[in-house]
Amino acid sequence: MRHERITSFETPASKAAFQLKQVTRQLAVRPLAIYDRGYGNASFVNQTAGIEADLLLRVTSNRCVYGAPPAYRGRGAPAKHGHKMKLNDPDTWSVPVETVEVDDPNWGRVRVSRWSAYHFRKSPKRAMEVLRVEVLETQSSTRRLAPLWLVWLGEQMPPLETLWLHYLRRFAIEHWYRFAKQRLYWTHPQFSSVSATEQWSSLMPLLSWQLWLARKDCTDHPLPWQAPQETLTPGRVAQAFAGILAAIGTPAPAPKPRGKSPGRGKGHKPTPRPCYPMVKKRASKRKTSEQSLNSPVATAA
Repeated sequence: MRHERITSFETPASKAAFQLKQVTRQLAVRPLAIYDRGYGNASFVNQTAGIEADLLLRVTSNRCVYGAPPAYRGRGAPAKHGHKMKLNDPDTWSVPVETVEVDDPNWGRVRVSRWSAYHFRKSPKRAMEVLRVEVLETQSSTRRLAPLWLVWLGEQMPPLETLWLHYLRRFAIEHWYRFAKQRLYWTHPQFSSVSATEQWSSLMPLLSWQLWLARKDCTDHPLPWQAPQETLTPGRVAQAFAGILAAIGTPAPAPKPRGKSPGRGKGHKPTPRPCYPMVKKRASKRKTSEQSLNSPVATAA
């Protein structure tokens, strides 16, 4: 629904929060937004505080979350954090509020545990539900899968039996980004203007939909090392798309022989490509410490 370039003055979290705010204004129901580990942090949680949407975020396994603070004792500043829970340290885990086990036809025996009223260190005012999804027994493979950590923020949480299944839809988006970069050559062209870059990026969803709509009109032509497919993937459709182009034709006239190109004229100097300054969003710690030591305030101290 929203496919935009992140400028040099924005971050992925700020752009995602802005897009989510725009999307919620166009929907009649409260949506459930699903994000990967790049957005499972306090910065994104704070920026989406005023947006009418439920969030299901994946967090890294080395993340720390904090429980509700204890009651105020009357002295000093009130505490903001309570029990510290390290996701990769089982000794710091408290007793889960709820635990369920389900038999999934694709994943096997799955256990889902929930801890309530936890928050990130820099977002103490937004309480979250922490979920741990663990595959106990797999049916199709002997490979052991790492546990999946999720956090949920919203008004009314769905049952644990179905909540963790919503995040699996996120993987389809990740596969599309990989397909756009590797098969559609999204990041290969080196454009000299921002407008050309944005126009090329806006073509990626259109190309994907074109491949999706043409999947029934293509004839599979697998390579010698590829297995035949009944339901063609977008990559296999792109491989067989030459047959559609030959059938529908093109309005362009046939190419005419030109002969030997004369090349550039004598004395012609092409305009060099414009150079842009390098954008640095974060200063290095070494440079920041050197500047603080050389500042007049630090010298006087």
